[in-house]
Amino acid sequence: MLKIVVDTNIFIAALLGKESGYSRKIIEKVLNGTMTPLMGDALFNEYLEVMTRNTILDKCLLNEQERFEFLTAFMNCCQWSKIYFRWRPNLKDEGDNHLIELAIAGGAKYIVTHNIKDLKSGELFFKGLEIVTPEYFIKEVVWE
Repeated sequence: MLKIVVDTNIFIAALLGKESGYSRKIIEKVLNGTMTPLMGDALFNEYLEVMTRNTILDKCLLNEQERFEFLTAFMNCCQWSKIYFRWRPNLKDEGDNHLIELAIAGGAKYIVTHNIKDLKSGELFFKGLEIVTPEYFIKEVVWE
């Protein structure tokens, strides 16, 4: 099964976005068992922190219980991956390094993100790992 890393901005966009948005389509594919997202400590904590921000809460149609049910459903599809080696320094934004490390540790082929510029600006490049937008991922990888 295809392994991917779903950046926090994709999960939040799916939580807040339109039903037809590409971020939401990625989460739908995960929940349907089409692909396996990798999850690690840093990414999980980032999901929790961001989805409880007031700026997110104000825009979300789901109440607190529904948001956590959504997260739980997503987490049940994830493969937990332990990071044993840190690739530092790599990215300009230290807060993004954990995504690359998670992808390498878990054998992901793609990191799906809206933050292409920062994640592709690294000092290190890993063969077989692509950093793509949700639109590219749906149109070119999943062929929808």
